[in-house]
Amino acid sequence: MSDAADYQAISKNGLWTNNPALVQLLGLCPLLAVTGSVVNALGLGLATLLVLTSSNIIVSLIRKGVSDAVRLPAFVMIIAALTTCIELLMRAFTYELYTILGIFIPLIVTNCAILGRADAFASKNPVLPSAADGLMMGLGFMFVLLAVGAVRELLGNGTLFDDMHLLLGESARDWTWQPFEHYPGFLVAVLPPGAFIVTGFLIALKNSVDAQLKRREALRTAKPVKGSKRVRTTGNIS
Repeated sequence: MSDAADYQAISKNGLWTNNPALVQLLGLCPLLAVTGSVVNALGLGLATLLVLTSSNIIVSLIRKGVSDAVRLPAFVMIIAALTTCIELLMRAFTYELYTILGIFIPLIVTNCAILGRADAFASKNPVLPSAADGLMMGLGFMFVLLAVGAVRELLGNGTLFDDMHLLLGESARDWTWQPFEHYPGFLVAVLPPGAFIVTGFLIALKNSVDAQLKRREALRTAKPVKGSKRVRTTGNIS
């Protein structure tokens, strides 16, 4: 397999086939807790993406110098150090969003998707494929966060991209989009049950798309039955 095909497979694996949130069902605690709006989802998604990609790179660099006996504790220390760096950066530049996300930023350390990729992929592969794997897995997780956050914010508050200035600065203060006038709101959507329902629908949608693709592939590769003959009919059938 060529390098291009390798990276294509890594990208497809992270974004779709083995998506951490929709397939592996990892990191669901922060996904369900903080996706009440797009800005919350994007903030947590970017933080997780940076930790996942950076930890994969560092683990790949030191993989030959770490024995199996201390492998997992070493990986956890690396992830904890990177999470602390992200936490300090958020406190410095996006403090209000940091207070909204609360405990879920430090809890990135316990995200099974990050430790899982460090142990299953980065500890066995060179730096570039490991970086690509971390980037794609992080993007796949962030896209699910954004999808859940967008649906919950739209259904719950009738807005999209509200309070984006908390993450992107004053230039994004006017990004709020309100498609419905006098929308009364749908409280369940912004509560934890709403997160479960939206995530369930996304998982069902992915499974449905996979089933459709599998059915089309089976039809495309189906071989004609040997010995079959075309039947020619003439005249009218009454």
